[in-house]
Amino acid sequence: MGSIQFQHLRAFHAVADELSFTRAATRLHCAQSTVTAQIQQLERTLGAELFHRRGRCRIELTGAGLLLKSRAEAILAAVDTTQQDIRRLHGDAVPSRSTRPPGGHGPRALAGRPTTNPT
Repeated sequence: MGSIQFQHLRAFHAVADELSFTRAATRLHCAQSTVTAQIQQLERTLGAELFHRRGRCRIELTGAGLLLKSRAEAILAAVDTTQQDIRRLHGDAVPSRSTRPPGGHGPRALAGRPTTNPT
């Protein structure tokens, strides 16, 4: 059994809320096949079925799914709160991955460096 990946937990939570892989994919801004693959991997990791599939359009949470949904809500809320607290602690100056310059040098890492070539 492997470790639960955070992105799989977010995908699971979206599907559990929506009770639809398609709506969950829309909510997560990704392809439905991606969400399906993440849920399948999570089920393999946990060794348990999380949803009863009742045809193409209807799913229900299993007992394991109900347990994971309540735990996932707490985990995701804690992570979100932690991210907000850290950003507040650093004055919202923590750049996201998408805004960090190549090489991982954020504004604080570049502070104090010369802005022109010394030659």
